[in-house]
Amino acid sequence: MTQVHFVKLEKAERAVHLCTLAEEFLLLNKRVLVTVQDDNQGVTLDRFMWAWKKTSFVPHAYNNGTVDCLDEPVAIVTGEVNPNGAQVLIMAHPCSLEFIRRFETVIDFAEVYDATLADQSRSRFAAYRTAGFSPRMRD
Repeated sequence: MTQVHFVKLEKAERAVHLCTLAEEFLLLNKRVLVTVQDDNQGVTLDRFMWAWKKTSFVPHAYNNGTVDCLDEPVAIVTGEVNPNGAQVLIMAHPCSLEFIRRFETVIDFAEVYDATLADQSRSRFAAYRTAGFSPRMRD
């Protein structure tokens, strides 16, 4: 059964959390898929992952149609595709419940620093419960 976890963000620092989580799961030998809203976010996150931490590197690729992500431990995508056979989904952009069910672990964000984003997070949390998931807050 898919495990859904929410990470509480009190500041607009999602990129740092995306990288930290991707690295965490990579160290557990899990393939990771990161969904983003559009090409701008994809390129930005791709560049950020190259330089976000000087003491480590997260091998990744942005699936922009010109790069083969099949062998990449971490793939960044704009749609509901899983080119690297990831077990872990980290959502910088929400996905459908049908897509979420394909993963062992799903990470979503509770962005409490913004009232509108916080309401959207609460709505997704409730939708996960209704769909039969047992979402939890993650430290």
